[in-house]
Amino acid sequence: MIEGLIAGQLMGDASRRVDKTGRTYIVARVRARNKADEEFIVNVIAFDDAACSALMALADGDALCLAGPLTPKVWTDKQGNNRPSLDLVATRVLSALDAGHPGPG
Repeated sequence: MIEGLIAGQLMGDASRRVDKTGRTYIVARVRARNKADEEFIVNVIAFDDAACSALMALADGDALCLAGPLTPKVWTDKQGNNRPSLDLVATRVLSALDAGHPGPG
């Protein structure tokens, strides 16, 4: 297992889901870039109450950092190009809201 720390921007709003057993979880997508300025899409899922609450408090475009186990993936875009992505189970979420700053706007 790879333990990762990802910084990026929320793509769209996070959404609440419920599994077959009635357990609530949150899913989200994050856009991140590496040193070579390549874009990665991070598919995020959170089960921890604190991580779920933090994700639900954010809006599209908000900056955040996530920590947790991650899995590298590859997907194919409409043009047939292979693109990298990551799946991350968020155990920690940090944003400007945690620092007491409401952010711009």
